[in-house]
Amino acid sequence: MRRSLSTEELAKGVLNGEIGAVARSITAIENDLPFGNDILARIFPHSGNAHLIGITGPPGAGKSTLVNELIRVYRAGGNKVAVLAIDPSSPLTGGATLGDRIRMLEWHNDPGVFVRSMASRRFGGGLAQHTLTVAHVFDAAGFDPVIIETVGTGQDEVGIASLAHSTVLVQAPGMGDSVQTLKAGALEIGDIIVVSKGDRTDCQALARDLRRLQTLHDREDVAIDRWIPPIVITSTIDETGFAKLAGAIGTHREWLRRSGTWEERVRTMLATEIASRVQRDLQRRIQSQGISQDAVIEAVLNRQISPLAAADRLLESLSNR
Repeated sequence: MRRSLSTEELAKGVLNGEIGAVARSITAIENDLPFGNDILARIFPHSGNAHLIGITGPPGAGKSTLVNELIRVYRAGGNKVAVLAIDPSSPLTGGATLGDRIRMLEWHNDPGVFVRSMASRRFGGGLAQHTLTVAHVFDAAGFDPVIIETVGTGQDEVGIASLAHSTVLVQAPGMGDSVQTLKAGALEIGDIIVVSKGDRTDCQALARDLRRLQTLHDREDVAIDRWIPPIVITSTIDETGFAKLAGAIGTHREWLRRSGTWEERVRTMLATEIASRVQRDLQRRIQSQGISQDAVIEAVLNRQISPLAAADRLLESLSNR
């Protein structure tokens, strides 16, 4: 049996990059165990160095394959790479279905690669509740970059833009009208746009459509040093484009630092994490203190009060306890 490690020992293990300590710390954080918060408090001052890269796009676009090839490029360059793969939740257990981790099994014995699957648990935006918190653990353990792959549930996965320094939007040819697939705002959050499956004959047409969409979103009053998202074509079959993609991501990191946008994004990321935690804990406190929501919901259903008034009423009930 494994000896139970103290919080101090686990935190020290994370900072030393010990895989076992990283894994156990992440499990504690995911399960909301008190010592998970203690570990985070100890290691958080040592985070803030890693480049967090979000990978998003519709199902079937090839996100997992792209992540796998990015790992290959970064490992060839000597980087320690962590991947946080947000998987759909199991309808039976609520756990991750582990689809992405299965696709990246070739890195199982590489100590410089850590692939962790997390269940979305219907959190929304293709993400999981503790996404950024777990990324802090990887960051403190010396992994850089940290890649966050979203579930891929549809057109509305824009939440990743508030939890990553750089967002890679993956699109694939043959998935319908490319203009329609991007109408929900995904194009605006992509710092780098990837056209996958570049061996197909219709990938160039998709790339042209994406460039036209970029032109439509251009403004005349833009800043001189603004970032223009590059469009990169990749192909697993031809084994092309992935080094160029990693280069584009690196260039975006340099631009973030040079333009001062890095600090703005970090502020947004941390504000999002804090707001998410506050929202969840308020809901838990309402439930744990036995405040019934049924009557309030019934009043909203009957159009007696608005949803905003209902929320105010629940918060007032909580503050009076």
